[in-house]
Amino acid sequence: MARKEFDVGEYVDQMALLLNLQLRDEYRDGVVANFERINAIANLVNSFPLAQDIEVAPVFEP
Repeated sequence: MARKEFDVGEYVDQMALLLNLQLRDEYRDGVVANFERINAIANLVNSFPLAQDIEVAPVFEP
C-alpha cells in the first residue's frame, strides 16, 4: 500500500474548517510554514529508534 504524502496546506485548511477558524489569506502562508517546521521536527523525533523492552516512566524526576 502506497503511503500518501502529508499535505500541510490541506491539513491547515481542514483544521481551520473543523475549528470554525476564519484564517485570513495573509496569515495562511505563515501558518503553513510553521506546520511544515512542526512536521519536520515530528518526523525527526518519530524516526528515532527505541528498544522494544523500554518502559515508560510513571513520574518525571529530573
